Amino acid sequence: MAVIDFFLDAFSSQITQRALLGGLLAATVTALVGVWVVLRGLAFFGDAMAHGVLPGIALAAVWGFDLTLGATVSAIVMVGGINLVRRSTRLSDDTAIGVLFVGMLALGVVIISHEPTYTGDLTSFLFGDVLGIRQEDLVLGAVVLLVVIVVVAAGHRSFLALAVNRDKAALLGLRPGLANAALLVLLALAVVSTFQVVGTLLVFGLLIAPPATAVLIVRRIPAAMVLAVLLGWTSVVLGLAISYHANLAASATVAGVAVAQLFLVMAAVELVEVARRRSTAHTHR
Repeated sequence: MAVIDFFLDAFSSQITQRALLGGLLAATVTALVGVWVVLRGLAFFGDAMAHGVLPGIALAAVWGFDLTLGATVSAIVMVGGINLVRRSTRLSDDTAIGVLFVGMLALGVVIISHEPTYTGDLTSFLFGDVLGIRQEDLVLGAVVLLVVIVVVAAGHRSFLALAVNRDKAALLGLRPGLANAALLVLLALAVVSTFQVVGTLLVFGLLIAPPATAVLIVRRIPAAMVLAVLLGWTSVVLGLAISYHANLAASATVAGVAVAQLFLVMAAVELVEVARRRSTAHTHR
């Protein structure tokens, strides 16, 4: 009964209920996209994208525009900039991403720090404000989730072939270039639609931790997506409840729970592997 009360008390107000719904939407979107990000090895790009939207958010705040619009424009600039550096120089993809990552983050901080009125908002931009979710944010999250589900379902075969071997995907006529572009668009949508929940710095936690945890446990991609969504939901529910009772930063607690799940599963997988090796060694004696 005490456990039930722990959660009922945490979600007794409309503010926390709206935060819960927004968090669940964000966790679902990031889990579905994040599984492909993990399988494709795009974690660094995802991190860069999460930070790269900050200048657009900062300018939108200073000029009085919608923050989501600013984040969208910034995401487009980020992707375009990476492609420009990659195509016009002999620098590697990691170098191009790293340069844009640092540059965009620095630009965003400079813009905000130059406007004393908005300096206090820097924390919410970086770390999110899940308790400040508006009705419009919920609508955006629902629309993006619908788009992600449709694209992930329709492009599953192409995404899978791309993850296995890009050249073979091309031979099979699965258009790997288009599949890669679609995946990057999904990644941008995931970041843009969830940054207000956990912030530009912590969105990476939901984008990577639950999918990575799921991939450690199951092999099949559909199963990994379902498990990643469930792990993301657990992070949101448990994180918000803990933050409510312990008076902690809500968004950071959600991200922290997601990462903690990953390390717990890593430890469990390692223990199982050690036990399996010992059992095999004992059998062969």
